[in-house]
Amino acid sequence: MNTFSRNASQVIKNIVLRMDLTQLEVLCKQFYDANNPDERSTAEKALVNFVHVPDCLPTCRLLLERGDVNRLLVAVIFKLFFICSIVSCNYSDKLVSRNPQTLTLQQRIEIKNYVLSYLARCPKLASFVTLALVQLYSRLTKIGWFESYKKEHIFRNVIGQLSGFLQGPVDYCVIGIQILSQITCEINQINESDANKSLTKQRKTATSFRDTELYDIFQLACDLLRRAVENWKTPSFKDEAEHNLMSSLLRLAYNCISFDFIGTSPDESSDDLFTVQIPTSWRPAFLDFNSLQLFFDLYHSLTPSLSSMALLCLVQIASVRRTLFNNEERGKYLAQLVSGIKSILENPQKLSDTSNYHEFCRLLARLKTNYQLGELVRVESYPETIRLIAKFTVTSLQMWQFAPNSIHYLLSLWQRMVASVPYVKASEPHLLETYTPEVTQAFVTSRLEAAAVVIRDGLEDPLEDLGMVQQQLDQMSIIGRCEYEKTCALLVQLFDQTAQRYQELVNIVPSPQVDIAVQEGKCFNLFVFLIDKYVEK
Repeated sequence: MNTFSRNASQVIKNIVLRMDLTQLEVLCKQFYDANNPDERSTAEKALVNFVHVPDCLPTCRLLLERGDVNRLLVAVIFKLFFICSIVSCNYSDKLVSRNPQTLTLQQRIEIKNYVLSYLARCPKLASFVTLALVQLYSRLTKIGWFESYKKEHIFRNVIGQLSGFLQGPVDYCVIGIQILSQITCEINQINESDANKSLTKQRKTATSFRDTELYDIFQLACDLLRRAVENWKTPSFKDEAEHNLMSSLLRLAYNCISFDFIGTSPDESSDDLFTVQIPTSWRPAFLDFNSLQLFFDLYHSLTPSLSSMALLCLVQIASVRRTLFNNEERGKYLAQLVSGIKSILENPQKLSDTSNYHEFCRLLARLKTNYQLGELVRVESYPETIRLIAKFTVTSLQMWQFAPNSIHYLLSLWQRMVASVPYVKASEPHLLETYTPEVTQAFVTSRLEAAAVVIRDGLEDPLEDLGMVQQQLDQMSIIGRCEYEKTCALLVQLFDQTAQRYQELVNIVPSPQVDIAVQEGKCFNLFVFLIDKYVEK
């Protein structure tokens, strides 16, 4: 052992023997905000050694219970970090320990109970301190999920254990909701400390949690959201605490319905085709269409900072697996979903927020991902809804600089609907022959306008993103083949107009170089990126 390690160990030994909590607090603060790297490193190594001292936990508890809580926030964070490291037996690269100490079941129960009691005594801690406590409680819950104490699964029945928070004032309720949300995330994901452990145990824990707790948590979130949305209509409800409550409830609801129910571990690359594999036991929640309507009501009632989270939930709800319903139930569910989308399109003011806009585009794409065109056309409000969707798409394409990454979802909807036309057996008209030419024209003309803006204003050329361009053109090549004659006539007309204008400009003396460059850009877009693509297809 080198001189520093001996000194650090002696410091910790002296702290514990004399219960010199002030010195321990100083070490925590040095670790957090020391300007001298050597001083920070010294404090770090001393604290690493501290977690191996038998009296570590009671000493930390005494530290937390001293004096002004605000003065000890840093100490709280590092106390929790070290305890989490002990529990997971997996230190980060800087805090590697060859012989990590493992907490006994009794110690973990004591920590769990202490965390709840500490949060109950101090409900208005700084947010990052509360988060650390919530994460610690959630980690303990996951690790001890199958452990029993006196023939009782002491880490389960999470709603019951948090009832004091959930039934209390707003500040306490927020803490309870945050804990439930974090537990759901913790059990659903494989974190770094679990990566080297058995995936079988991870799935076993997730499956048990899904079957015993998750549905009740989702129902609780929906019930509290119903009460909250009513209270939201009163001005006195919209202070910071109530805003935090609504945000936490929406996050909890989303975490529940985005849970990996069958262990498929979906990622963002599968977003277009993802289906939420809701268990059959959840049918009552979705056959009660009030749950679906609840999130549309939340979208219309809440401020943009929160309404996007309601749309995030709706994207998941719209992706519920088809087999959860029989044909009649699916038709009713789809009708209400389409009606809700129509209500958003009829009142589009909130879609000026980029987060709302993006999530709404994703919601539209899920219509065709999860339902057949033949089912959509049977919905009573389909004719008006498809008209509004077409209008929204045309406007979005014309505003090509606004949220360009969201356009993919709109084009995906139209692409899939057009591709499904040959398979539609329903007698009701799909009306795509009316609206797809409008979408095609908006796409083509917006790309020509983009060429002019890029050259004149020196903006970044969207065509330089070849991956996005290729993807959009693949989609448009299918959309444009609906009413193909109209598409070809449009392209020929635009190309003739652009070529004629170009010829006129080159004959002017002196030559207007900027205008010529604009026409060259338009010709390039039409010929290489559009005409060639449609002819190829």
